[in-house]
Amino acid sequence: MAESSEGEEEGKLTGGNPQLVVDDDLRDMAKKAAWSVSSCKPGNGVSSLRDDNLDTYWQSDGAQPHLVNIQFQKKVKLQLVVLYVDFKLDESYTPSKISIRAGDGFHNLKEIKTVELVKPTGWVYISLSGTDPRETFVNTFMLQIAVLSNHLNGRDTHLRQIKVYGPRPNPIPHQPFHFTSTEFITYSILR
Repeated sequence: MAESSEGEEEGKLTGGNPQLVVDDDLRDMAKKAAWSVSSCKPGNGVSSLRDDNLDTYWQSDGAQPHLVNIQFQKKVKLQLVVLYVDFKLDESYTPSKISIRAGDGFHNLKEIKTVELVKPTGWVYISLSGTDPRETFVNTFMLQIAVLSNHLNGRDTHLRQIKVYGPRPNPIPHQPFHFTSTEFITYSILR
């Protein structure tokens, strides 16, 4: 991966995973958000990004960049964005360069990640972790996914699904928190 001039991480992702596989310590944050797009063809709107159907897709209708806006009512921690794209079916409609931006709203979005996709087919995972190992997530009110260019110089774009994940509050999924010190264990049981 190469560093861009402003410190964002730019990487090339090839291929794609045919199955969506996400760690148990992550939770789906998409249902907590309001979704919008910069443009769409009739019948191929924002709902196609969230319908869990790989045969449907959002199709933009206008000038680049094509934008997907994901807004939350309160600040949330986000760790992973997963896109489903299909170069074999969509060809010139397939994104080739994507920018991920975060901020409090449209007025102060900052690019946090730029990714190049090379003929992807399947689920593409984009980590929002920073270069510092302590930066495992982004704390934000808004995430914007911008399609900057498409394969074969295509104008409009197809995105078939978008998933957004954040860390679970409890680091051990589906397990109650366990105290380790004798003093805390003594007072942890309510009768």
